[in-house]
Amino acid sequence: MVHSHSRRTFLTLTGALAAVPLLGAPGAAAAAPGLDDPAKKEIAMKLVSSAENSTLDWKSQYQYIEDIGDGRGYTAGIIGFCSGTGDMLDLVQLYADREPGNVLARYLPALRAVDGTDSHAGLDPDYPRDWRRAAQDPVFQQAQNDERDRVYFNPAVRQGKADGLRTLGQFCYYDAIVMHGDGTDPTSFRNIRGRALNRARPPAQGGDETTYLHAFLDARVWAMRQEEAHSDTSRVDTAQRVFLRNGNLDLTPPLDWQVYGDSYHIG
Repeated sequence: MVHSHSRRTFLTLTGALAAVPLLGAPGAAAAAPGLDDPAKKEIAMKLVSSAENSTLDWKSQYQYIEDIGDGRGYTAGIIGFCSGTGDMLDLVQLYADREPGNVLARYLPALRAVDGTDSHAGLDPDYPRDWRRAAQDPVFQQAQNDERDRVYFNPAVRQGKADGLRTLGQFCYYDAIVMHGDGTDPTSFRNIRGRALNRARPPAQGGDETTYLHAFLDARVWAMRQEEAHSDTSRVDTAQRVFLRNGNLDLTPPLDWQVYGDSYHIG
């Protein structure tokens, strides 16, 4: 996936968000499921995969790896871990911790050295081949799942619930964190959310959910247009915004959307 270098500062936020209390009365658990409901989470993975990999088969992407020329080195795996932004290093380290001596472990020194750059030094020519080999290992697949959840999915859902958002709003947060990270630069997730809060209040602050989400998506589109690699905003315009206009705040199937002109359906 395409990310900002600031994603490395994201880990400092996850601890802070953990302290945010979830809102709602004791009976709130009986309400519609959030994005962390297994069925909804599967939908979220498919939605992101349609935008990132032009397929709903997100589990086929464990083996994906290429340099897409965005200045972030290699982009790989189910969420686009990048050799230049630190999250790939964290993933390979986790894999080495769980399965010492695996095929990627020998690249850890090189991954530390290229962090923050687009360099392939110490990775070429065999790293892509070895990544694809590792991707056949269930231990590596689980490591990808766990890092995705720790760094992106869980914090997005936690913040969405704290803001009083239902499933669609939580997904809007997740998709934004995946693409933009959550550092201090103007296009990071926290600053996209900040721009939205300047224009509308979320339900947790007494605001209208639909109005707030339109403000959030407006801010997201602005952030995407700041970088050429993100200038196609169809993942917002013809996907998330469609669900919002239809009033489908719980992401209830059937879902029909388009990304980059391709049509997708979840029944």
